[in-house]
This record gives sequence, structure tokens and C-alpha cells, in this order.
Amino acid sequence: MTEYSRLAKGTATVLSAGGTAPINLPFQPDYVEFINYTAMDTPTATWIVKGWWDANMGQGFAAYDFFDAGPVYSTNVATTGGVSTYKAGLLLQYGATQQVVSITKANPAIVTVTGHGYVSGDVVIFQNLYQSTTTGMPQIAGVPFTITVIDANSFSIPWNTNQSNYTALSGSPAGALVKKVLYPYLYEPGVNFITAITTGTTTTIDTTDAHNMVVGQEVAFRIPTAWGTTQLNSLPNNVTPGSPIYGYVIAVTDYNTVVVNINSTGFTAFNSNQPFAAAGQNFAQIVAVGDVNTGGVQISAGSQLYPPPYVVPIGTTRVNTINGPAIQGAFFNNTSQGFILGAGLAVAAQAGQTIYWRAYLHDYSNP
Repeated sequence: MTEYSRLAKGTATVLSAGGTAPINLPFQPDYVEFINYTAMDTPTATWIVKGWWDANMGQGFAAYDFFDAGPVYSTNVATTGGVSTYKAGLLLQYGATQQVVSITKANPAIVTVTGHGYVSGDVVIFQNLYQSTTTGMPQIAGVPFTITVIDANSFSIPWNTNQSNYTALSGSPAGALVKKVLYPYLYEPGVNFITAITTGTTTTIDTTDAHNMVVGQEVAFRIPTAWGTTQLNSLPNNVTPGSPIYGYVIAVTDYNTVVVNINSTGFTAFNSNQPFAAAGQNFAQIVAVGDVNTGGVQISAGSQLYPPPYVVPIGTTRVNTINGPAIQGAFFNNTSQGFILGAGLAVAAQAGQTIYWRAYLHDYSNP
């Protein structure tokens, strides 16, 4: 039967911590198979060659072929960290909270969390961050940060804490916690928190997590007075009352930097050196606006007929969404679903290996 079956295939790369990044699909598969092209090309002890997962095995299970010592071809199964499926909800979901051991006064700030288990590109949120009742870094609590992993116990965040109003954290302060945002890009391009602004004939914006904007994106700004560059705010428009002031993205530098066509020469400097606050904090934001913009996904010879919009969580990694076709410059719904090849598939030491996968959702299953 194939009337309602769904099939997908693609490639993935093994991460430094093992396994792969989440693979987005328009469905949750009930069967996954994959081959490790790198291992097949160079037989090496401990490397997985190919594997299979069926929903009846359970989440995190898998069966696989691998090279044992020698190398000798052998088989094995994973009961944790194998293949698992996921489905994002309408609201943000979070992983387990972990204790923050320390945060440095540095640019970028370095965070220590023992055995954090994160990978570069993950998005995290902090809470509390008090060193004492009057010192610490509660100014950055509640901000989504795309992290860059340094080692198993530390990572950096794109924020300058080497400023007078921040106090370094140390000694695992009680209540200083961090948690991972499991599916951070539900609606993109979304609302992004600003970490720095460079003024001039054009305006450069740095954000705390992946902005996922494209050239031609129409944007507005929400900047509280304490953050300085309020002249960028979309309202009020003193020339045309009631008409918002919008800008357009003219360049995308990287996953958390964009250049906007607004001439900000002479504008007030941006100020991230916010005072210690025991209550909530209002943050500076850049917001995608409008429902029809330029910058759509191009259809050309050799491209997909209906290319889906995509997100770029970190670096140059491009992840297709479950949507399509869509106008890339507009908001799109990205309540992700798909599967993950976990670190339990014995590939933790082989970062960069190339994986070819196929995923299926059958219209009939006989358990």
C-alpha cells in the first residue's frame, strides 16, 4: 500500500558529540535506515557501517552493523541514544534545567556547566543568575542564546559581560540554572534579542540567537530607552504619525548578524551595560514584519520545484523546514518534526562522517 505512505531521503553529518542534528521532515517516520559512507570507504574498528530503526523497537533503539576490533564486520543494537523521533508543539519546549557553575566577565562570556551535553548551535535560556542579592548577571536571564561549545563542561554565549554592571558568577550559586530550548525556531524569522548595534550610513545588528532573516527582509525595532538607540524604533514616526518606520535587510553577515538599510549616523550608541535588576528586564529587539517581502527561495535548473523555506541555526548549516512552497521573506510556521540519529550509535568519536539516510511513514503497520 502506498496511497498515504511518505518517503524521504537525505544526508547528514556526524556532530562532534556524536549523532546528528535533528532532521526536519513533513512527517514523523516509523522506519529509518542509514548508511555511513565514510565508514564504508575506510573500514575502521568501532565505526558504524549502517543501521535500522522501527517504531516498534521503541524510542532510542536501533540495530546496526559495525566494524569490531581488527577490523571485523559485526552487529549490535542500541537501547539508548539510537534513533528517536520528535515533534515540536505550538509553544516552546525545554530540556532539563542544569546548574550553572560559573560565568566569566568576558566578551564573549564563557559559561561552565558540568557535563552539559550541548552542541554548538543549541539555544539555551538562563534563569536567576544571582551571585548575591545585589550582584551577578540577572540582566541576561530570559534571553535565548545560541551557544558555541568549547568542551564538555563549558560554552560561550554572544554577549559582552565584561562591563561594570556585571559580576562574574562562581561556585555554583543556588538557583543559577540553564535549560535548552528543544525546538527554538517555531515561527521564523521571529523576534530576536539584540546584543550589539553598529551605527553608520547602514546599521549592523548582532543578535543573541539565529535571526534566520534573508536579504530583503522587512524589519522593525523595539528598543527601550535604557538601551540607547531608540531612534531606530518603528514608532512613533514624527513625520507621518501612525505610520511605522521599517527598514530592510541588505546583507546577512552570518547566523546572528544582519545589515539594515537605515542610516543611523548620529544615533545614540547602543548600551548593553544594563544595571543589576532584581525584577524583570525589557530587552532590545529586532522584529520581522510584513507578509510579502523580497528574498524568496530561487527556483532554477536543478533546484527543487517547490523549495521549502529554511533556517540557518549557526555557521553555514542550512536546515530545510517542513514547509513549502513559501515566501522566504515572510513569517512561516516551523513547528518541526522528524528524527535524530543519537550519539548512542557509536559514532561519538568520528565527527564529520557523512550519513545517507532514508525515512518512511507507512500507511499500514502490523505490530
